[in-house]
Amino acid sequence: MLAKIATTVDIVSNGRLDFGIGVGSRPSHPLARREYDAHGLPFHGSEHAVAGLAEACVVIRRLWTEEEPFDFDGAAVRLRGASGNPKPVQRPHPPIVIGGRAKATLRVVAEHADVWNIPGGDLDDAVARSALLDRYCTEIGRDPATITRSIHLPVSYDEPGMTRKAIAEATGAGFTHVVLGLASPYPTGVARWVAEELIRGTA
Repeated sequence: MLAKIATTVDIVSNGRLDFGIGVGSRPSHPLARREYDAHGLPFHGSEHAVAGLAEACVVIRRLWTEEEPFDFDGAAVRLRGASGNPKPVQRPHPPIVIGGRAKATLRVVAEHADVWNIPGGDLDDAVARSALLDRYCTEIGRDPATITRSIHLPVSYDEPGMTRKAIAEATGAGFTHVVLGLASPYPTGVARWVAEELIRGTA
C-alpha cells in the first residue's frame, strides 16, 4: 500500500518525490508508545522494526521496478502475485531516503538507501556514523559515494549566524544535503527569511 501511495505522489508531482522511510520511534522516546496507540499500530522492539524496514525496502523497490507479479515470503511481509502498476515517473525509482543513526539501521541504509539522513545532534558523532556507513558499504561491495549524506539541523531565528555556522560545518564534513528544522510558531515570511538569511548566506 505504501509503495502505491508513493507512486501516486511521484506521478502527480511529475517525479519530485523523495521517499523517506525509517524504523520509527523507539521505546526510549517519551511519546513513542502513546503515538503508536493513538494510531492503532503495533509497537515492536528495535530488532523486529529494523528487520521489517529491510523487508519493506526490498518489496517497495521490486513493486516500483519489476514488470511481472512476484511472491515474497518474509518475516514481516508476505505477498502473493504482487505487482505495482502504474510505475513511478522517476527511473529506476524515486530516491529512497532512510533516516537513523543506530548500527542496525545503518546496515539497512548500506543495502537499500540512496540518501541517508541523520537527525542532527553532535556533528562528531554524525561524522563517525558516516564513517561506519562507509564500512558497511565496503563490506557488501557497494560504493559509499552512491549514498548521499543528509543531516537535520535546527534553525535559530534569533541567532541565524549560529545556524549558518552549523550548515557550513556539516557541509564541510561531507553532508551535502541539509534539512532545516523550523520551530513553530513560524515568523511571518519564514520561507523567504530562510532563503535569504541561511541558504544564500551560507553559499
